[in-house]
Amino acid sequence: MYNHAPSDYRCPFCRNITTGESDHPLEFLHRYDSVVVKMNPRWRPNNPGSALVVPIEHYENIYDLPPLLGGPLQQAARDTAVAMKAALGCQGVSTRQHNEPEGDQDVWHYHVHVFPRYEGDDLDGSKAVLADRAEMAVLADRLRAAWPST
Repeated sequence: MYNHAPSDYRCPFCRNITTGESDHPLEFLHRYDSVVVKMNPRWRPNNPGSALVVPIEHYENIYDLPPLLGGPLQQAARDTAVAMKAALGCQGVSTRQHNEPEGDQDVWHYHVHVFPRYEGDDLDGSKAVLADRAEMAVLADRLRAAWPST
């Protein structure tokens, strides 16, 4: 409907999910029937440990997303937030979802960002940086250990 991916687009999320291929550090946190949760390899300096909730099937954006995926996506985002509170001791959690270039979408596969939040963290005023692979692995282990049972 409102798609912007080039015709030769090789979706990095589809490659992550199907083959484990990645240009960045890759840590999966949990897999559901239709959704995966993985660490976001691009963190904000004061918000390490952010995650992405991604449908396994490829849908470019919210306009393409089947309504029946709403429940599974929300469950995965909720579980991610609960794990963040327990594992990271964050003071809050924010979620975001972007669509189209003017909506700040930069990967053409629907996904929801889940950020741990801390007082004065300047999430909106900071730029993303590539996560340190070792730090990501440590935080991923902590998040997996705190994952709520479903």
